Amino acid sequence: MLSCSNSNTTPLSQILSFILTFLSFLPRIWASAWIDYSPDGYATMTHYTLPENFIAACGCTPSSTDHPTAAMNQMAYGSSTSYGPACGQCFNLTLLDAFTANPRFYPNVTKSVVVKVTDLCPLSSSGWCNATTHGPNAGGNYLNFDLAWPSSSIPDDFFPSDEAFYGFTDFGVWNISYQSVSCTNWQGWNQAAALGSVASLGYSACCPDDPTGNPNDTCPSYSDDNGIPPDTQTSGCIFSSSVSLLVVLLAVSLISYLF
Repeated sequence: MLSCSNSNTTPLSQILSFILTFLSFLPRIWASAWIDYSPDGYATMTHYTLPENFIAACGCTPSSTDHPTAAMNQMAYGSSTSYGPACGQCFNLTLLDAFTANPRFYPNVTKSVVVKVTDLCPLSSSGWCNATTHGPNAGGNYLNFDLAWPSSSIPDDFFPSDEAFYGFTDFGVWNISYQSVSCTNWQGWNQAAALGSVASLGYSACCPDDPTGNPNDTCPSYSDDNGIPPDTQTSGCIFSSSVSLLVVLLAVSLISYLF
């Protein structure tokens, strides 16, 4: 019977060490890939269905869905999963035109809405959330706001249309202007239950009331693993010392087994 020798163990250790070292550099690679956008400018807007009381990527409270919210395209959001620097930020979004319509549709009324970012729109090879630092989306913009709509907090006729001329009412995507604003302008500002993050998620959630860009009140990038996010929970942390100790013991056991 063949037995394992130390010569087989050493290469395995070296391989695992190399993999761990390589993975440690990935956050630095991703960190340079996020889109750095100005406080105001132009973007595209789409819309998606967000169920009532749904806890989206940032981990904002379920009651946040009672008010206007939006997802932001991944590379501007600042993380490929969970929370990112965009979480909790508020923007005033104004419809400009439906540029995919033929002919292009210009509304005869001005429609705006102040949203809070609570979700991310994943990066893909196509679609409106595919902008990167290397190029914009098909609309020529680096930002896309995916509005949670229909919503009880936004009128059903928020998006203007001309069904008699075009034969349909939903253009799907719009050119918009955006302005970064204080969340005191957000519809949910005066509802305590709509602010903050879900306590049971602990440090897996980050949803500041009114982020300013300061590290003390703005979420880091979960992908970049830049430390513990600001405490935006609506109540105390749920991780006990016994649970933390159990995690450590399991990790030590796994390492001992491998080596």
